[in-house]
Amino acid sequence: MTLSLKEANHLKEAPVPSMLPVIATRWSPRSFKDEPVLSADLKTILEAARWSASSSNEQPWRYFVGVKGAETWDKILACLVPFNQSWAKNAGVLLLTFAQAKTAKGSFNHYALYDLGQATATAILQAHALGLVSHSMGGFDHAAARTTFGLSEDFALGAVVAIGHQDEPSALHNEALVEREVAPRERRPLSEIALSALNTPALL
Repeated sequence: MTLSLKEANHLKEAPVPSMLPVIATRWSPRSFKDEPVLSADLKTILEAARWSASSSNEQPWRYFVGVKGAETWDKILACLVPFNQSWAKNAGVLLLTFAQAKTAKGSFNHYALYDLGQATATAILQAHALGLVSHSMGGFDHAAARTTFGLSEDFALGAVVAIGHQDEPSALHNEALVEREVAPRERRPLSEIALSALNTPALL
């Protein structure tokens, strides 16, 4: 017997009482309802990314925005590996994230992907605040994405992000996927990521 949506969400919540709820309760489900995302909500999500911080205010992040039913959505879905296609096909929005790899002055932007990552994280948290869910994927054909969207090496590829309305875990109709959907979240202990020197935990 699988968990309900409410039970799964409760299980996934980060056990950090002082953390902002929008961060503590965000996770990456794969069970999406085949329902559209409101245009106003999508615009707010992308505005959240637009107002993210960036190195030297370069704002290198870019998004190919695929709304289900539109050609861009079909193109992004076609670039995904079959495993990701099997569940992302229900998401109302698919974003292909990328960044300008060069600065306005023509030099290599070492922080382009960092800035893309924090802009996308901001967008994901905004989506969650609006009652939507998201799942970021590295499982897509990068060469196909570049060809499909005409992206030269002047652009660095990020991830594909599915955004939509969450469905019950059982809606996945795949035992392995359902097991992932209801498995407890695991994270490295803080002592492994907050350091005062290499392999030395910071005193917090």
